[in-house]
Amino acid sequence: VTLRRWLAQAAYAHTGHYDAMIATWLAAEIGEDTPARAVFGGTLKQKLRYGENPHQSAALYGEPERFYRQLHGKDLSFNNLLDLSAALRLIAEFEDAPPTVAILKHTNPCGVGTADTLESAYHKAFATDRQSPFGGIVVVNRPLDRATAEAIDAVFTELIIAPSFQDGVLDFLEQKKNRRVIEVVRSAREDDAPDVRSVVGGLLVQDVDHTLGEAQAMRANWTVATERQPTEAEWADLDFAWRVSKHVKSNAIVYAKGGATLGVGAGQMSRIDASEIAVAKGAKSELDFQGCVVASDAFFPFADGLVAAAEAGATAAIQPGGSVRDEEVIAAANERGMTMVFTGHRHFRH
Repeated sequence: VTLRRWLAQAAYAHTGHYDAMIATWLAAEIGEDTPARAVFGGTLKQKLRYGENPHQSAALYGEPERFYRQLHGKDLSFNNLLDLSAALRLIAEFEDAPPTVAILKHTNPCGVGTADTLESAYHKAFATDRQSPFGGIVVVNRPLDRATAEAIDAVFTELIIAPSFQDGVLDFLEQKKNRRVIEVVRSAREDDAPDVRSVVGGLLVQDVDHTLGEAQAMRANWTVATERQPTEAEWADLDFAWRVSKHVKSNAIVYAKGGATLGVGAGQMSRIDASEIAVAKGAKSELDFQGCVVASDAFFPFADGLVAAAEAGATAAIQPGGSVRDEEVIAAANERGMTMVFTGHRHFRH
């Protein structure tokens, strides 16, 4: 009886998965975004040691090998997988950018830098927050070279992610057993699977917040709300900060200048608190905020957030716009000689 039940479960699971794939494909073919009955299927890829906490059981379903492969280290944990996914989605924003490095902790970027070399980009990213990178994740958008690998190696890093590794770099990284090394096989831009999250009593399903487009194309759809237009240097930093803020938990505030984050304020109940935390983090590293830009993942509900950014040294701001107090915020920017861009798109991340 036990064997028959085991075989029956395996057979129904197999046919159910196949039926789910057909139903999902047909729904897409007829343009049905919210079918009356939604079915989700997946193949067990890895039984995890435990979930987010040791008392929770967990497993990974799907085909992660389509996007990455692990080259070294212990099996990825539940939290590793969450961080890895966040890192892959963030670095996808900078696929076409110069050498870029992002450092993440608990799915949030604590520093991002773009420079002429990966090593310089890493030091820019690390300067944002010199404490949080310990035990964090580093992801790069270029083949990882030895100089950058040695810089990363100076701080305990749990996950190192790159599209490839130059000669000898992987051998160097494999000298430490307590790190995991990941090679990107395919861009996260190509992952069109829906975002599915459990809530009490059901599942929430939404489209993925897709990777942003090319800078010039986005600029054509943005609106400069203030009297002053951004300079070319400000445009570049606004684009950079906006891409980073999209991957910071709300309320999110990001200060940036010269292709580097200066401060990241994440997951605060108040937008002004997020701004103050971002400035405080940059101050610990003695970073200069004068002439920087500020990005907010959602609109400034009051002028106080923008005023605080100006007092910190920001000369340009980027936000979705759409507040009933937009005119007050615009007036505050004009009074301070700031330029402000409205994107028309919010990027909440809960």
